[in-house]
Amino acid sequence: MSDPSLYPRAWALLESAGQAALNAREPEQAIEILTQACFGLLGDRGRHLQPGALKGQERQFFVAGVFIVTPDRQHHMLVGNVGFPPEQKRLMVPIDGGHPGHVYASGEKLILKNTDDHGSFKQYLKSARMGSAVLSPMIWQGQFLGQLFMAAQARHTFDDPDLEVLVAFSRLATAVWVALNGPAWTQAHAQPKDAFYVAREGLRSA
Repeated sequence: MSDPSLYPRAWALLESAGQAALNAREPEQAIEILTQACFGLLGDRGRHLQPGALKGQERQFFVAGVFIVTPDRQHHMLVGNVGFPPEQKRLMVPIDGGHPGHVYASGEKLILKNTDDHGSFKQYLKSARMGSAVLSPMIWQGQFLGQLFMAAQARHTFDDPDLEVLVAFSRLATAVWVALNGPAWTQAHAQPKDAFYVAREGLRSA
């Protein structure tokens, strides 16, 4: 069930976090401000208590971040993440991998209310396979720059209103990224020493 307070809280965060991102000195700092805002805002925080939301030893947790397309357009590079293992700070996912690859190819927003219903879902997070996710592209003047996303372990954590809010944040993230010369930053950081490359097929839980 959607939280009726979501939209008022979202608009307030778009104002405060949006201004903080605009005040940031470098693009990844700005992106992290916005992903932190989404991380604290989106998703049904009691969903894990519902029957079937978690299985076995699963536990509810959230992650958020932006996948920026590398200049060679071969990978999505994780930027400004919240909740990922430290060693995956620079997760590198093949450009056509999983549902990030689907968003890249289609240019369209996407919600996976229950990833069990999507046989093509791939696990790229080292610690767990996520059960619910929302993704929204960042497109500037027709160029696909990346995508803002959030995921949770419990199935059906995200609903349509969460996607609507994520889209609004993705539009702001796109503008801030370009304003702070994010494309040049990407050129300088596209081959990080701490890169964590994964195969298109994904990986298993630790």
